[in-house]
Amino acid sequence: MTAASTIDWQPEDPATLADPYAIFSRMRDEDPCHWSPRLRSWVLTRYDDVRAVCLDKDRLSSDRLRPYFASLPGPEAERIASIVRYLSQWMVFQDPPDHTRLRRLIGRVFHARSMQAMRPQVQEIAQWLLQRLDGRERIDLIADYAGPLPCLVIMALLGVPREDLAEVKRMSDEMALFIGSSRTSPEKYDTAEAATREMAAFFQRLIDARRMRPEADLLSELVHLQDESGDRLADDELIGTCIMLLFAGHETTTNHIANGLHALMRFPGEAARLRAEPGLAAAAVEELLRYDGPSGAQVRVVSQTHELHGKRLEAGQRVFIMLNAANRDPRAYPDPDRLDLDRDGLPHLSFGFGIHICLGFPLARTEGQVAIPALLARYRSLEPEGGSPEWINSLVFRGMKALPVRVQPV
Repeated sequence: MTAASTIDWQPEDPATLADPYAIFSRMRDEDPCHWSPRLRSWVLTRYDDVRAVCLDKDRLSSDRLRPYFASLPGPEAERIASIVRYLSQWMVFQDPPDHTRLRRLIGRVFHARSMQAMRPQVQEIAQWLLQRLDGRERIDLIADYAGPLPCLVIMALLGVPREDLAEVKRMSDEMALFIGSSRTSPEKYDTAEAATREMAAFFQRLIDARRMRPEADLLSELVHLQDESGDRLADDELIGTCIMLLFAGHETTTNHIANGLHALMRFPGEAARLRAEPGLAAAAVEELLRYDGPSGAQVRVVSQTHELHGKRLEAGQRVFIMLNAANRDPRAYPDPDRLDLDRDGLPHLSFGFGIHICLGFPLARTEGQVAIPALLARYRSLEPEGGSPEWINSLVFRGMKALPVRVQPV
């Protein structure tokens, strides 16, 4: 029996969800191109391999939803008709030239300058949320802070009223039953389908309103966007893009902020440094994203049969590129399991790499740079409460369900 064949990766095991890094280390060393019988997919864990896949447009494809949807029996496809309709518009699930066109159009309004201009609003939202926590000795860092903050930021960017937060969050959480769950059920599919229909109708109403009366928000810019050739986003593309921006921007950034705070509680010396030196925020956010990033994996489909580490990857097979495993690769980072706010060197892969790098990464960085120091400035101590947190059962998202803490104000 080879060393590779003894690796029994159980991604749904609670202990593995809480700490996947030990088995990732074995996979990197013993079986860097690992065939998972459970996933019926290849799993890559080394930094150089993951980065190479992100850059490989010839042998690997991001167009993985349409083949999946096409393979479904008619009744099952009909059961998730809205999910099929709108998620198929997400550029993260498309290859060039469709991906190129959508990214070019959306990038005309959703770009680094527009996202960086959101910093004052991010600061205002962070302070508003923190003020609502005044007088409390126990808080849930996710439900009370890391969860609502990015959702409110994206809502502000799109021009969605703040009072719609609870409804928007509910729809997004229910959609996650399909998008982020590693295993699901017909009942969860029904819930996600209903939420997708609701969110589509919600954004259709906003789009219709902005068509009649534009406002100073990104949604109005998207609705009235037209390039030099006359190309513009169709309604389904507009709705799909709004859902993508809201869902992806809020789910992953919630995990980014919460995972970062969780890591800082494990390394109190680094937390004390950041509290005393808020100017470290930019470097700290990059290290926190590397140490325990918000996205566990991205998925590709083999489009051309090829070999990697002596394994034959056949056309049509899926490949999971494990971003957090790559970010802990000692071939890329010395002492990778230590949080070091002074770390420099290779860029982390938490936002992906290449043409599919997360469109909203400048905003996610800004939110982390604001939200984490703001919380540390408000509280002189954060102490975990209630034992070890429960981690989300997902390969795509890396995050916790709750993060209760005891706090002491400054």
